[in-house]
Order: sequence, then C-alpha cells, then structure tokens
Amino acid sequence: MLCPECRAALSGAVPRRVRPVPEPVGLPVVHAAAPYEDEVRAALLAHKERGALALAAPLGVALAGAVRAGLGHLRRPGPGGRPMAPDGRLGPRKGEARGEGGRPGFGDGQPMSAQSGRGRPEAAAGVVPGPLLLVPVPSSRRAVRARGHDPARRIALAAAGELRRTGMSARVLSVLVQRRAVADQSGLNSRQRLDNLAGALEVAAVGARLLADGGRVVLVDDLMTTGASLTEAARAVRAARARAQGTDVTEVVRRMAGTGELGDVGGGTICAAVVAAAPDSFEINRN
Repeated sequence: MLCPECRAALSGAVPRRVRPVPEPVGLPVVHAAAPYEDEVRAALLAHKERGALALAAPLGVALAGAVRAGLGHLRRPGPGGRPMAPDGRLGPRKGEARGEGGRPGFGDGQPMSAQSGRGRPEAAAGVVPGPLLLVPVPSSRRAVRARGHDPARRIALAAAGELRRTGMSARVLSVLVQRRAVADQSGLNSRQRLDNLAGALEVAAVGARLLADGGRVVLVDDLMTTGASLTEAARAVRAARARAQGTDVTEVVRRMAGTGELGDVGGGTICAAVVAAAPDSFEINRN
C-alpha cells in the first residue's frame, strides 16, 4: 500500500509533456505523471528492484493518466489552424457555419466531440480513432531473470486495466523484443545510450501483423531519463509498420524523426507515456 503522500506524488499532479536534454532525434512525444524524485523514485525502485509487486496497481493508475495526456496531445489543429476532428476531417474556417453551442461543426452541424463515436470517451476527447495499444519497452532477458519480472510490462497491464475501467478500449501488446545484447545503461551518457541501443529492438513477427493496421500506439515505460529506450522502441515500431505496408523504412524514419506523431506510418499514431521522468525534463517549455 502507498501512503497518502506517495499516492499524491504519483497521481496528484496533471501529467506533463517531458523532453530530455539533449532530445534524441526520433523521440516521440512523451508525457510523464511525475518527476523521478523522492516518493516517486522510492516507489518505482521498490517495484522494480525489491519485488513490491502490489505497487504495480497505483503505478498503473499514474501511467494511465500519462497515457490520457498523450492521447489528448494528438488532438491538434489542422492546416491553417482549422480544428481537426478525430477522423481527420477539418472544421470550418473562420466565419463558416459553426455547430451547436458556437463550437466548430464538421459537416452536419454538430460539434466535433458529438460526431465521431458518440458516447466513447476517446472520441469525446477529440483523439485519433482506432485501437489503443500499449507497447511496453522490454527489459533485457538478464534483468528479467534477476528481478523475476518485467516491471514495465506489469505496470502497463495495470494501466490498461485502469483505462478500460474508465471506458477506453486499451490492450497491452508486448511485441518488442531484443535482437541483440546491450551493455548496462547505467554510467553511460545520452550519446552512449543511444549508440548502445541503436538497432537493439525489433517487433516480433506476430506483433508486426497486429501493428500493421495503424491505430494508436503508446510506448510505455516506468522511467525516462535520456529518452534512448523510447527512441529505439519508436524506431522499431515505425520500421515494422513500414515493412508490413511495403513502405521504404529509411524514408519513413527520416520523415518522422523529431516530428509530432499525428499521421505516422500507415495513418496510425505513436506517442509515449511514462510514470516518471528526470526532473530537468519537465523544465523545458517548448510546447
């Protein structure tokens, strides 16, 4: 069980977009529930290293909040600042007909939240439609053996349960696997971590088929420090989607590197969410 102070530290604040310094090329938009310090750090370490598995539930609630924040970020203005519905249709220009309550209409006089997927929380939030897939960043096989569990996957399962409890059709796809051994990341700087992980992950064959239809992919992890793991995970998912759809992988990765995630490979979207991030990544206000 978490004390009230720890629970407040985890889930008491609004999740925010976080950006490491330096920000890796290809890192998707990342939201975090809390800074990695004090009670949050203690809870994550207890779950990861000391087998306090009951903490997966409150950590999952915190991660679910970051996932929702990331999906909300995908509601972006279209070309020329025109509002965009969740299905990609553009709202009216200034001076054109507006929907109910003075809000922009989308072809039938209704506000955009009323048009797509009536009654669905994700539609009402204005997010991109499609299946919501939580893809955890995998721990190394050596780390899983030492700990007896995969922390990110366990927290992702708890987060998916929390999202389903509130009406979102979320599921966990543990489709990322390590294709080669990597060095211990501790003690490496940001550049060394990127080099260490470059090309280290791939999507399992069955996972590529599940991801090929697009939809919303949220890469999830317990902690982001330099962003190297999430950058490599995003590269692997983009490459798998591109191959499944017969798209040039190199061109896709080049085109998507450093951009926002609306309109990623195959019409799907990729963003990322973590329970916690390095405190200084919250301080960069470039949104």
